[in-house]
Amino acid sequence: MNGPRVVSLLPSATEIVAELGLAGRLVGRSHECDYPPEVRSLPVCTAPRIDPSGSSDEIHRGVERSLDQAISIFRVDSALLRALEPTHVVTQIHCEVCAVSLEEVERSLSDWSGARPELVPLNPASLSDALEDVRRIARALGVPDRGLELSEKLRARMGRIADRAAAQAGLRVATIEWLSPLMTAGNWMPELVEMAGGRELFGRAGSRSSWIEWASLRAADPDVLLVAPCGFPLERVEREIRSLTEREGFRTMAAARRGCVFLLDGNRFFNRPGPRLAESLEMLAEIFHPDLFRFGHEGTGWTRLRGS
Repeated sequence: MNGPRVVSLLPSATEIVAELGLAGRLVGRSHECDYPPEVRSLPVCTAPRIDPSGSSDEIHRGVERSLDQAISIFRVDSALLRALEPTHVVTQIHCEVCAVSLEEVERSLSDWSGARPELVPLNPASLSDALEDVRRIARALGVPDRGLELSEKLRARMGRIADRAAAQAGLRVATIEWLSPLMTAGNWMPELVEMAGGRELFGRAGSRSSWIEWASLRAADPDVLLVAPCGFPLERVEREIRSLTEREGFRTMAAARRGCVFLLDGNRFFNRPGPRLAESLEMLAEIFHPDLFRFGHEGTGWTRLRGS
């Protein structure tokens, strides 16, 4: 097969490659790359070293142990990677907890003889970074015009929502990205909240997500509480939400009293800085302003906490 042979070790990058019309150039993926559906048949080049099926607290403790021992949380199948003969490997340097790190990929390539694949590392910390990554991947794969077209299309789509939501009163919003211990969402999430007509109380655009004390969340008493644990699909958020709702004082919070606690699919949407951030913004818009926006994502991308 002439042209690029791409291994993507990042779900958002896999989606970008596909949106650029290059899904047929993918020859390998990470264990988390699952969209579009056709990529699931590709060889899987990575695996987690900790059990991802544990509770939020168990996963957190497993991650801490690995980091304390300077052990990567993910492993790369170096033999498979070599056998796939990629010309490009897309990876990331943003978060060693979220996906295979650049260092781990470089280690797996260190003993290669002959031509090595080009590494395309992504490091999105904001919405602009995520859109620039679209162009970065397109340039690396030889289709710069497609990257520019796609990034501008996404920017315009999101801009139309932001323009319409701008006149609405800013709801006071808190976004939770991990349940135990509690973490508030940073990076691109505060921008999405603002574009949808809300005001994020804790996270800061372009800054990393950070830990938060329960007492601080209660004291802030947000109008809206968004719960989007990193890497959790919606059904898993629904299973684990009790670790939040059973905390002392939860039911007296304004968001709970108003019925404005929302569970989000962070795995497919909000935690992935790729093309589906546009759909993530649509979800926030219809959550904050259901009288203005109806995109039809309720039940698939988000749901209201039962009984709230």
